[in-house]
Amino acid sequence: MRRLAAFALGTLALVSLPSALRAQNDPALASRIDRIINRPEFKHAMWGIEVFDLDAGRPIYALNEEKLFVPGSTTKLLSAGTALAKLGADHRFRTHVYRTGPVESDGTLRGDLVLVASGDPNLSQRRQPDGSLAFENHDHSYGGAPDTKAVPGDPLIVLKTMAAQVAEKGVKRVTGRVIVDASLFAEGTRELGSGVVVSPISVNDNVLDVTIAPGTAVGAPVRLTVSPPNSYVRFVNRATTSAAAGEPTIDTDPGTTDSDGVVTVTVTGTYPAAMPERLYAYPVPVPSRFAAVTFAEALRSRGVAANAAPAGAVIDLAELARHYVGGNVVAEHISAPASEMVKVILKVSQNMHASAMPMLMGALFAKAPGETGFDVEREWLQREGLDTRGAQQGDGAGGDAHFTPAFMVSYLRMMSKRHDFPKFRAALPILGRDGTLSNIQPQSPAAGRVFAKTGTYAVGDPLNRLLLVTGKGLAGYMTTASGKNLIVVVYANNVAVSLAPDETTRVVGQALGEVAAAAWDY
Repeated sequence: MRRLAAFALGTLALVSLPSALRAQNDPALASRIDRIINRPEFKHAMWGIEVFDLDAGRPIYALNEEKLFVPGSTTKLLSAGTALAKLGADHRFRTHVYRTGPVESDGTLRGDLVLVASGDPNLSQRRQPDGSLAFENHDHSYGGAPDTKAVPGDPLIVLKTMAAQVAEKGVKRVTGRVIVDASLFAEGTRELGSGVVVSPISVNDNVLDVTIAPGTAVGAPVRLTVSPPNSYVRFVNRATTSAAAGEPTIDTDPGTTDSDGVVTVTVTGTYPAAMPERLYAYPVPVPSRFAAVTFAEALRSRGVAANAAPAGAVIDLAELARHYVGGNVVAEHISAPASEMVKVILKVSQNMHASAMPMLMGALFAKAPGETGFDVEREWLQREGLDTRGAQQGDGAGGDAHFTPAFMVSYLRMMSKRHDFPKFRAALPILGRDGTLSNIQPQSPAAGRVFAKTGTYAVGDPLNRLLLVTGKGLAGYMTTASGKNLIVVVYANNVAVSLAPDETTRVVGQALGEVAAAAWDY
């Protein structure tokens, strides 16, 4: 589904090693890496690599380490690390619901109910009984792949739990409106990967899960199921079941919004009769509206008569904010710790969550008008001794970024010295085991022993009927078979692959995994 996409004195000691300590490539390691990167499929590619020995404090292999490369989602390492450092690993978001008037003896609330977005990206079913956040290796936000899955459970569990709290406070009827205050930072930017809208409010990752299965016969409508059910988005099913094998051609139109704010989306295309069901993702157009409608529905299911504010209603948020005091709290959700939020971002490469991080950092930590989350990040990086001239970053997820391998090594080296490093390392995908590395080198002796973030960026090449992988990356840590602690950063840019499914992973992703495995066996 298309819509369902000034330095401290110690700086140079950390980021610019003396020439005697720059990489003198280990011959055995260099030979193994050369055999990988000199394959015919990489004839026109550019490689940037640095393998750094943390124990010895020097590189053991480097290639184009001072050149800028398209890093893809390895960018998320900076977004997640900044959030972890600024918020603290144990930080918990508190999302409150306030009343703006008194509750009378008969349960009538004379005023509005206001859910104030805290920036928590996990108002979903991810929260587990032990306080951790669950994830699937292929996140539901990236719909349409055979292995796309949603975390089991009710996507609206957080809203339903808060609705139950409101009812327990004796509220039976709301004379005013159900409002979502999403003013913490600007809502509306679509992240550059899956097109999900970034907002301070994030219910079910701001997507609707649309499961499509073949119909009862060739030519019959496909079976279409939407989760969570809601009255905000209505789907018109015009997709049909096809006899032909191959890939589905499911698509949606841009949707139309009526005067009541209801969005109508038409699903078209074909779905093979012999194919198992697949999960697609539809990004909700206005997350705050989606949250208000579904919260009002959750309230009504708990016996509280309430309605979302009409679409387009003028809302004076400054006036509402006068009521944001402890005595007016009628519901509260406390998030999992920030270390768990970072885990979701890094393990599954959650674009919307990562894209929200610079906006959240700006909202919470900017010191002057006009400053953004990138100013907050830069100040932190430079205070930690990094030379940011080896980096360019324009979003939080990796759609607009360039890094040198040497810069990324310096960043990962800095993170390895922090007190919260164990939690940062634990949030990374594990080679051949989970997250975006679950299917990379699963049979390698290094599987389970390399902890690294991956990244992918690609553009179509209609001229040659190919896909050009303009950026593929892997960056992280390992303890080698011989006990050495290494950082490995590998970037491959401009690799042409066929349009067949999973070719980027097969050709480029596996090659990067092989480089990491070669370093592990060093």
